[in-house]
Amino acid sequence: MSGLSGKTILITGASRGIGLEIGKRCARDGANIAVLAKTAEPHPKLPGTIYTAAEEIEAAGGAALPVVCDIRDETNVEEAVAKTVERFGGVDIVINNASAIFPMPTLSTPVKRWDLMHQVNARGTYLVTQKCLPHLLKADNPHILTLSPPLDMKAKWFAPHVAYTSAKFGMSLCVLGWAEEFREQGVAANALWPRTAIATAAVENVLAGEEGMKMCRTPEILADAAYLMLNKPAREFTGNFIIDDTFLFQNGVTDFSKYRVDPSKELLPDFFVPDDVEAPPGVEVMDISFADAPGH
Repeated sequence: MSGLSGKTILITGASRGIGLEIGKRCARDGANIAVLAKTAEPHPKLPGTIYTAAEEIEAAGGAALPVVCDIRDETNVEEAVAKTVERFGGVDIVINNASAIFPMPTLSTPVKRWDLMHQVNARGTYLVTQKCLPHLLKADNPHILTLSPPLDMKAKWFAPHVAYTSAKFGMSLCVLGWAEEFREQGVAANALWPRTAIATAAVENVLAGEEGMKMCRTPEILADAAYLMLNKPAREFTGNFIIDDTFLFQNGVTDFSKYRVDPSKELLPDFFVPDDVEAPPGVEVMDISFADAPGH
C-alpha cells in the first residue's frame, strides 16, 4: 500500500465519533484532513467541535482544516470544498460520514424528522460528492467512501423505521450508481458499515444509553477498515458494500477484542447487516429481533 501521505481527505461529520477517528487514522500517514461539521461551539450533550477535532488530527500527524458546514446548504458545501482546495490544492478522497438518525415507526416519526434524515443522509451525501467530483476526477487514486449499509432489501429492515431506513439506503443507492458512473474515469465508490453498534454519542443518546454503550465496539474498527479501503487501487476496488470486521478479517486482522468497549458484555448488532455476511471466527453478536431493538 502507498499510504495516504499528502492526500487531501474531506470528511463530513468529522467533529467527533466515527468521522474523527477515520481522520485521525489517515492523519498518521500525514494526510490533509478537511474537518466539516456544524459544531463550532461546544454542545452541552455532545463532545467535540471542528476545532478540537482539528487539534486531535494534527496531534496524530496530519494537517487539518476545520470548516463550519451544514451539508444541507449548497452554498455552504461549495464554500467548504473551495476552502479545502485553496488550502491543500485539491481533493483526493471524500468521506460521507455525516448522518441523522431517528429510527422510529411511522406514526412516531414527524415529517420534519423524515425531512432532516433525507436532507442530511441522502441529499447531503449526493451534494457533497457532486461538489467534490471535479477535483476527484483530477486526483490520483480517488475514492468516495460512504458510511452506509448494504442494499439488503428485506422487509425486516424497513418495517420498524421506514423513514430512517430509506434515508440510509438513499446513501447506498448513490454508492451503487457512482461506482458504475465513474468506473471508466477511475473514481472508486464504496460503502462501509459496522456489524455491531458503535460507541458514539448518537448511539448513546438515541439508541442504547449508557449501559448499551458497553455492548458496542469503538469507532477505531471503522477507522482501520476505512484506512485499508482508501489504500486500495481505485480502478480495481469499487462498488463494494463492506462490513467492517469481515473486511478486516479478509485483510489479516484476527484480534477483534481490542475494539470492544467492555469485553465482558455481549455485542449489540447494528441494523442492516445481511444474514449471509458471516462474522469472523470467534466473533459472536447478540441475537435480537430488530423490532424490539433499542429505539422501537
